[in-house]
Amino acid sequence: MSYRLFFTALLSASAVLGSAQASDPADAHPDVSKELSLTIYGDKRALVEDVRDIRFSGGEEVIELPGVSSAILPQSVTIKAANMEIIEQNFDFDLLTPEKLMEKAVGEFVEIVKTNPATGREIRETAKVLSVNNGVVIQVGDRIEVLRDDKIPTRVIFPKVPENLRASPTLSLRVDASAGTREANMTYISSGLTWKTDYVVVFDEAAKEMSLQGWATIDNTTNTTFHDAEIAVVAGHVNKVSGHNRYNNNRHNYNQRRGGIEAGSADRIGDNYIYSLPGQTTLASKQKKQISFVDADAIKAEKVYEYRNSGYASNNNPVNVESRIAFSNSSDAGMGEALPAGTVRVYTEDKNGKAQFIGENNIGHIAAGSDISMKIGNAFDITVKPTLIKNNKISNFVSEYEMLLEVRNASRKDVKVNIYQNLAQYWSDYEVLEETLDSTRKDASTLLWTVDVPSEGETDLIYKIRETRPW
Repeated sequence: MSYRLFFTALLSASAVLGSAQASDPADAHPDVSKELSLTIYGDKRALVEDVRDIRFSGGEEVIELPGVSSAILPQSVTIKAANMEIIEQNFDFDLLTPEKLMEKAVGEFVEIVKTNPATGREIRETAKVLSVNNGVVIQVGDRIEVLRDDKIPTRVIFPKVPENLRASPTLSLRVDASAGTREANMTYISSGLTWKTDYVVVFDEAAKEMSLQGWATIDNTTNTTFHDAEIAVVAGHVNKVSGHNRYNNNRHNYNQRRGGIEAGSADRIGDNYIYSLPGQTTLASKQKKQISFVDADAIKAEKVYEYRNSGYASNNNPVNVESRIAFSNSSDAGMGEALPAGTVRVYTEDKNGKAQFIGENNIGHIAAGSDISMKIGNAFDITVKPTLIKNNKISNFVSEYEMLLEVRNASRKDVKVNIYQNLAQYWSDYEVLEETLDSTRKDASTLLWTVDVPSEGETDLIYKIRETRPW
């Protein structure tokens, strides 16, 4: 709205709290959590467990539980207390704001107070609120006015808070319970809470080692602050009903070369890992919080260079090879921890000992004991230029391809480049007829050559492949 006025509501304490139960200090306070815990998933969902003491008057009554998440999924709520039966449940999320107060006052009478800035004298008038569309229109006696944002201090006094406005999101229950104060355990799912993983790697190429630190970044986009909560984050895929991913059951991880065979030290929940953060913390509304959850030094790692050739064709221009860091998160390599999906940022020290950023990539969920080859960029001075020397069609079903790959190295160090040849059709048979270096058959559709290239030099790789098609 375009107006900026000072609103005042003349309210009793019980009206603000919404329940006479909390007005007596000797009573239980259903708006205060005794125990609060959040289990946060990576898909903007969290499980909230909230324990409160509630005083039941006995018989049928309405119990109000303010302070629940503004993004609560009402149909996910469960509340358990001894000798209590829930008859009806409502979630009130129309929050108390100056604009909402004015909207609810349409057709009602309020008091307008204007103060003369020169004399301090107040003028009070009773007005009927007619409209709040693009401004506030009121009727004072026989005249119609528009409340303006001018230099005259103006405030509006409301006689009460409308029944369906709340100071905070409130869950209200109509219950039938026996009298007395008892503990109630409330659990529900909330959206608006998520977490992601960020890793910082410092790579020492000469020592063939790296250090790795993982940070859990928790993001609270709700309008609710969770005070003194125990927080845990879950790494893994917890299924969610959604038409958008109905058939998306594959979880590709292109930086993982071999699956793990070790159990990490983190606790398990179902088929996922759960990381409990130490102590209690307050997660404020619209706040991001970072907490370290994995820290490892002296992990075995090395720089590797890769080039993948698809099909059989010449390229007029040389192609820069991929620069990757190969490591294992196994115990023998110096880690032994599972790695939740996240972004890995890699640094190295220059000759002056200053840390320099050299690349980043994403990883999926990786079990402990896995082999990882993570691309961090393209090598500036190492290139491959493929040339199709000869294409010989022997018959409709048999063809031969002779390839030349010129591998050049303009750096001051000797390097090894892994050359992969992707075999075009998985249903065809392939035979290597000639090759200047020995190849390894990685799988049905991939050949690998490891090419040694001297500093400021080049090495040529030549091979001939016969393809036999079934039709």
